[in-house]
Amino acid sequence: EDDIERRQREIAAAAKAVDTGRGVVIATDMFGGTPCNLALTLLDRTKIEVLAGVNLPSLIKLIDIRGKLPLEQAVKEAIDAGRKYMRAGSADLGAPA
Repeated sequence: EDDIERRQREIAAAAKAVDTGRGVVIATDMFGGTPCNLALTLLDRTKIEVLAGVNLPSLIKLIDIRGKLPLEQAVKEAIDAGRKYMRAGSADLGAPA
């Protein structure tokens, strides 16, 4: 067995273990990276979403709202939070970059 197949099975088992029937969000650091690509193989299964490019604000938002909102809405709000809190310090403080 190769490492990729083993990792795919581990991700699938972890998703199954935490699924309460409302769906599972798999958060990854970067679209196109190995963890994301492995998680994307699960998209054809019921109620699994892969959220790539996650930053700390999006992760905090997702943790806060996941049990309160449907899967699709929770993912949308997590993406919005990640975008909202991304800033360039020089732009906010008026300092030269």
